[in-house]
Amino acid sequence: MTAISEPEPSDSLKAFGAILKVFRERAALTQEQLALLVSYSPHFVASVEQGRRFPPEDFVDRAEYALEAFGVLRAAAQHLSRQPGLAAWFRMWAKLEATAVSLCTYECRVVPGLLQTEAYARAVMMNVPPPPTEEEVEQRLSARLARQDLLTRRPPIAFSFIIEEAILLRHTGGEAVTTGVLDQIVVRAEQWNVEIQIMPLRQPQHAGTDGPLQLLETAKNQWLGYSEGQKTGQLIADRKDISVLQMRYAKMRSQALSPADSADLLQRMRGTL
Repeated sequence: MTAISEPEPSDSLKAFGAILKVFRERAALTQEQLALLVSYSPHFVASVEQGRRFPPEDFVDRAEYALEAFGVLRAAAQHLSRQPGLAAWFRMWAKLEATAVSLCTYECRVVPGLLQTEAYARAVMMNVPPPPTEEEVEQRLSARLARQDLLTRRPPIAFSFIIEEAILLRHTGGEAVTTGVLDQIVVRAEQWNVEIQIMPLRQPQHAGTDGPLQLLETAKNQWLGYSEGQKTGQLIADRKDISVLQMRYAKMRSQALSPADSADLLQRMRGTL
């Protein structure tokens, strides 16, 4: 898989934004007036027109109706395939997540994106060279936090997270940021569809030494995997490879602390800050 820098410019988003602006001006509406009609903020409307934000389906439908756009906006939206703020190699996986019935994540580098706070995500982004621009940071933050809607999606997704204790002991971003992300994880762990396990710092038997992994079950009960490294990512569909990843994940679940013991550890870690 070819490595591509993040984020990738999107001509299709810019084209959609230009079309939206033409129809808005044809209707003699300001961005503020259109924002009221589509129930989004003026800032969001401006960002879409500038090609910086990916327009959700309901935004497109409401704008189509409000601007009497003859189906042009809906047609243009069909060609929006790029999401600024998400690494190019991750976009296919992000699309699969949107319709998944279960998601399993083992992470040994940073808190999984679905559990990050904005402050933690910002700290992670600012720590990894090269330094991003403020616009790049905002795009990435927007995309990462938008993915967290999956945690409360209906129909619900069954989530399993295995997180290395060392990640939380690192105090990425400082104590205040760490306190916030610990609080976030504790709250998420209380959701009935979210199971969080901490892999203890001292664990002589560890099936995850090959690195982070993700597993996903589609609505048709097909399992897929995803593995990510420095500037690369790989979608895994081969049944034999998926079987290996499932065995490793199952082994790690038996090696990590139970959800109840993990919750206790998180509370203790929270209390020491």
